[in-house]
Amino acid sequence: MFLNYTKEFFVKKSLNINLNKEKSEVFTKNIQSIGLLIDESNFEHSEELIKELTLHGIALENVKVLAYREKFKEKETYSRPTFGKKHVNWRGKITEDFLNEFMNSEFDLLLSYYDVENIILKLITSESKAKFKVGFFAADQSLNRWMINTELGNYKLFVSELFRYLKNIK
Repeated sequence: MFLNYTKEFFVKKSLNINLNKEKSEVFTKNIQSIGLLIDESNFEHSEELIKELTLHGIALENVKVLAYREKFKEKETYSRPTFGKKHVNWRGKITEDFLNEFMNSEFDLLLSYYDVENIILKLITSESKAKFKVGFFAADQSLNRWMINTELGNYKLFVSELFRYLKNIK
């Protein structure tokens, strides 16, 4: 129990350091690559969300998905790279290579597809090297450049609003 509090304290500290760094990336081109960070603890339509993105002209091979599960089971096989609280050490550092690879990828767009206050998801979002970050209005508004005010289950509306906004700024 004490280690969980210690872990959360250090993760929050890392998150606050990242949030204080100014991010002045400007969106100026077409979207070619998308990083998709999904909280699969609360959302069951990941495949449909990915399909919706491809219907708007994004190639499937240009969408890299990372899934979070509150109850991560070591022995279970997942269809996509999946992580849980166990993949962050008690100092708030990421311990898995696939997580570091995702965060260091320079996506044109990072979709933070979660609407709950989860310190680990917020840490992944804040440390991401994505050029432009979009998320939900209900999540922490300091992490993303754009927030879309929809419900988590309404992925079709989320994607259509996203591409409508992207089209308007080009």
